[in-house]
Amino acid sequence: MTKARDLMTAGAECIGENETLVDAARKMRDLDVGALPICGEDQRLKGVLTDRDIVVKCLADGGDPATAHAGQFGEGKPITIGADDSIEEALAMMTKHQIRRLPVIDGHDLVGMLAQADIARAMPERATGDTVQAISQP
Repeated sequence: MTKARDLMTAGAECIGENETLVDAARKMRDLDVGALPICGEDQRLKGVLTDRDIVVKCLADGGDPATAHAGQFGEGKPITIGADDSIEEALAMMTKHQIRRLPVIDGHDLVGMLAQADIARAMPERATGDTVQAISQP
C-alpha cells in the first residue's frame, strides 16, 4: 500500500501565523511553491495559505499585504492527512474537500505536503485524469 509519506514533498516550510502576506509571498517565490502551511507560535498547524488567498482574499478586497498576517487566512480546522494513511484516503480527502494540497502530519508534527501533482505522477494516465476531474468538480 502506498502511503502519503511515500509521495509527499518532505520538509514543508511554514509561514508563521504572525508573518505578513508579503513575507509569505516572498517565501513562496523563493521556494517556488503556491501554498504554505501556516504554523502558530506553538508550532502547530493552523491552516494553509495559497497564492490565490493572497490575491483574492487580501489584494482584491483592498487589503494591505504588508500588514495582513498569514494567521488571518487560516480558516477553521486544517484538513490534513496522516503520514501513514493510504493514497486512496488522501484522494478521498482531496475530493471531499475540493483541495489540491494536503499537509501531511505524523502525530502533531508537520512532515510534508502532498499535492495533487505528487499523486498524479505516481498514477496511471487514466487514473490521473479521473483524479484531477474529481478534485476539480464544483
